[in-house]
Parts: sequence; C-alpha cells; structure tokens
Amino acid sequence: MIEPIEGPRAAPSPEATGKATGIPACVAAGPAPHALPDLRPPVPRWAYHRRLYDWTLSLAHRRHATTALFLVAVMESSFFPIPPDVLQIALSLERRSRAWWYATVSTVGSVLGGVLGYLIGWGMWHLVEGFFFRFIISQANFELVRGKYESNALEAVFLAAFTPIPYKVFTVAAGVFSVSLLALVIGSALGRGLRFFGVAALMYFFGPPVKRLIDRYFNLACLVVGVVAVLGIMAIKWMR
Repeated sequence: MIEPIEGPRAAPSPEATGKATGIPACVAAGPAPHALPDLRPPVPRWAYHRRLYDWTLSLAHRRHATTALFLVAVMESSFFPIPPDVLQIALSLERRSRAWWYATVSTVGSVLGGVLGYLIGWGMWHLVEGFFFRFIISQANFELVRGKYESNALEAVFLAAFTPIPYKVFTVAAGVFSVSLLALVIGSALGRGLRFFGVAALMYFFGPPVKRLIDRYFNLACLVVGVVAVLGIMAIKWMR
C-alpha cells in the first residue's frame, strides 16, 4: 500500500513551542526587534521659534486644541507675543476639512482680544505704560500710532490686523487715544478675517505642499516675516 506523500510541515508557532518546552512564549519567540532610531536632526537651542512650531503641531492631537487656539488669539491681540497663525496652521494641516472653522475661531478670538486690548489701554494704561514702552514699543513709535489714528482710524486698525505689524500695539493704543470702539471692531474683523481665512484657504487647497515648504524653510520664513514687520514700522514713519 502506497502511503500518501505529506507536504512540508509548517514551523511550530512560538506559543506551541512554549507549551511543549515549558518556556514562556515571549522567551521562545526571541527578543523583539529594536525600534527604528529617530533620524531627524536635533533642533538647535537657538531655534526657539522652531521648537514652538513643533510644540504647536503636537497640540493638534490634543482634546482641547480648538480652545487653545481661541485663547491664543485672544491673548495675542492684547499682550501675548505668539500669533495664533502658528497653531491655526498646525491644526488645519492635521484636519484640513476644519480649516474654515479654525479660521473662524482665530478671527472671533482675535477681535475679542482686540476689545480686551482697548479696555487695557482705556482703563489700565497707568499700570502697564512702563512695561509697554520697555518691552513692546518705544514711546516715539507710539506717538506715530497716534498720528495714524488721527489720520484714519479704520485704515490703521485694518492694516495692523492684516499685516505683521504688532496688532496689540494698535488695540491698546486705541483705548489710550479714545479711538472709536466701533472702528476698532470693524477694522479688526476685516483685517483679521482676511488674514486668517487666507491661511485657511492655503491649508485647505494646498495643505501637504505647504506643510513641506514650512518644514523645509521655516527658519527662513520667520526671518522674512520679521523683515516685513520692520518694513511695516518704517512705512508708518514714512506715511506720517
């Protein structure tokens, strides 16, 4: 009688080997493969802005990221140095379908923060004047802001809200110089809305390519924004 030819036998599983020998399966299976090392270059100590960018990217995965975006927008319009664009870009890159919602949150928070800045200038200027002139703007440049408000308050607020010119300077100065609160709100809504919804459009339509550009040229982009801010301040002096 001819016996059937058996095919190749499968190798015993680690669990079966462990049961047969009495050795735990994790030992019988051998050591686990090592995790791949992180090959990204380390962030230099001086690149605090890059560290901030990486940190804000991590916020996009947290539960209260939208609330954080709103609070940053409020604070930046009156006293905080970090613009909400950083967090808005990070969130929009992670969830492109919500880019327009993040723009709305940034705009509403920023306009409300502008009103907060107005109230600081109107009722607390005697308490913050020294800090303001020491760390934010010189007294001479503050007088230039007064001149812009006397010339065209709505235009001044709009330009400060839309461009890299320090917006908080204009919101606080509006309270100090008793500028129309309505002009501040309208100018802020127009300027900040155009700015943040412009960011949303870039993220929604060109998200991945923009992300690659930001990752590759982030330090250069920060330098360009700084130069534009300086040129904006010079333009205010020239237009006086």
